[in-house]
Amino acid sequence: MPLMFDMPLEKLKSYQGKNPKPEDFSKFWESGIAEIHSIDPEVETVASDFQTPYAECLDLFFTGTGEARIHAKLLRPSNSQKPHPAILMFHGYSGSSGDWFDKLGYAALGYTVAAMDCRGQGGLSEDAGGIKGNTLKGHIIRGLDDAPDRLLYRQIFLDTVQLARVIMQMPEVDETRIGVMGASQGAALALACAALEPKVRRVASVYPFLCDYQRVWEIDLAQHAYEELQEFFRKFDPLHKREQEIFTKLGYIDVQHLCSRIQGEVLMAVGLMDTVCPPSTQFAAYNKIKSKKDMVLFPDYGHENLPGLQDYVFQFMAKL
Repeated sequence: MPLMFDMPLEKLKSYQGKNPKPEDFSKFWESGIAEIHSIDPEVETVASDFQTPYAECLDLFFTGTGEARIHAKLLRPSNSQKPHPAILMFHGYSGSSGDWFDKLGYAALGYTVAAMDCRGQGGLSEDAGGIKGNTLKGHIIRGLDDAPDRLLYRQIFLDTVQLARVIMQMPEVDETRIGVMGASQGAALALACAALEPKVRRVASVYPFLCDYQRVWEIDLAQHAYEELQEFFRKFDPLHKREQEIFTKLGYIDVQHLCSRIQGEVLMAVGLMDTVCPPSTQFAAYNKIKSKKDMVLFPDYGHENLPGLQDYVFQFMAKL
């Protein structure tokens, strides 16, 4: 194995994370769940120009926090048993739900598929805005100078819960057979969704983002997707007088602190050369998962395509 830039594998297996967890963390998220359950999703579906013989393809819109309208691609299998499983897909940072093509395998399997656009990123979802402080760059720090419940990732995490709720209430879907999946930001959202919606049965999380922010900063990897952490300190706290306050507030949206709530089975994949989402931050999340779990390690790979993994994930989700 190449020399690890982060920490030895044996230490990774027991690492519990560095970023502080706010004292009212559980109350914060219970309040968020109650809020999203109080919102009428006002579901709307529109037929897409893209169609297949074996699945109906639709644009799905629903309402999230702050009355934002959230979009997802929805595929309904034409010839499947009812009720049947469903897969929720989440995309990488700044991206979108992508093409219809990569969802067709699950639709052919007889699963309903929903792929969400994160608000304010590359798809059709709405960012309702309305926060105090910096909005120039970065979703991690959006709302960091406002109340914790204005953090943008709080809203995005709750959007995943609302999507799960919408899909589980569809008469053709078996709410006890829901899987969630994604890579990088999408991997973090899959973990958050499963943590906040306990009915999720399977989770495929590939090198999750949004974990252990203080560790990222301390090993000087606040770059690439995490660059906004450094930019925030440079612009708004150059002497780091607020360092403890800032990392504690980021703790509300640190996925590692949610992972102990997950009840479904988890498959996580990690590249040990990942300098975008360092392995230690991913292990901080994995080590807190109490449900059945498995990790696939790629010693020579970083934040990139992991060969053979999508086949592995498909077989994992096919067991729903």
